[in-house]
Amino acid sequence: MGRLTMMFAPLAIIVGLSAVASLLGFGLLRLAGDVLPLHKVISKLTLILLLLSIFPLRNMLRLSWAELGFTPAPRFFKQMGQGLLFAVLTLAPVLLLLYALDVHVWDSSRVWTPGKVLEKTALSLFLALLIGVGEEMLFRGLLLSALRRRLPLLAAMGVSAFYYAALHFLKSKTQIPHAEQTLGSGFRLMAEAFVNWLDPRYLTALLALFVVGVFLAVLRTRVPQSLGLCIGCHAGWVWQIKISKDLCNVNLQSDYLYLVNTAYDGVVGPLVGVWLTIAVWAWLKIGQLPKPEN
Repeated sequence: MGRLTMMFAPLAIIVGLSAVASLLGFGLLRLAGDVLPLHKVISKLTLILLLLSIFPLRNMLRLSWAELGFTPAPRFFKQMGQGLLFAVLTLAPVLLLLYALDVHVWDSSRVWTPGKVLEKTALSLFLALLIGVGEEMLFRGLLLSALRRRLPLLAAMGVSAFYYAALHFLKSKTQIPHAEQTLGSGFRLMAEAFVNWLDPRYLTALLALFVVGVFLAVLRTRVPQSLGLCIGCHAGWVWQIKISKDLCNVNLQSDYLYLVNTAYDGVVGPLVGVWLTIAVWAWLKIGQLPKPEN
């Protein structure tokens, strides 16, 4: 497989699985009735199919679990814990700064008890870990490992980071009434989802998530068999963002609103992108991390 083919193969897989999800989503709602919006069903099915594709693709590419970044269980779980701590150290200052600048303001309309806080914190962490495991196996595990066989390291990191960032915007919000849904409805929603990649409203969030992808790729390639570290870091970021969104609202009148992307999640945006760019540059410059794994 040539380099150019390798770079576009993930796009072909995403398009193909999205098409399958569009057909499956329509069929499921025909059987189950009007239980969920079609666009949500298709979005979730696409993600599920992408995650399931890891296993046959790993065998097809003849990648071992070690090559994907897995390590024996004790070290793997230790890495996850280290990643969670690292995530707090890297994102908490950003969230505190956004709060200090009144970009994020406390949501006084919600009443919190210690029990509710504990429940929300635990549930958010559980969901964040699921997201971290799935996305890191896919992007810093399978995709990055496969790309590194055919592409230079920096190119492999960049391509994997692009697909990681782009997948976050592969969504449509158009709601088609159940009675009006046809076999082609899913493909219409699928087309709208891909158009989001060109929507200028999401540009700063897309660039910031690209930097996040590069950041995680640096961790993955500089520390041998470090998928657990990437999972912990990814999950820790998602966890903090979920908690922040529960506790705070975005202040649309803030003078510093440009630091976040309000069209995405109100957290990811220019500030996150610049902060992590500085972090990546500093690590590579001062050589704090080990040399890339072979």
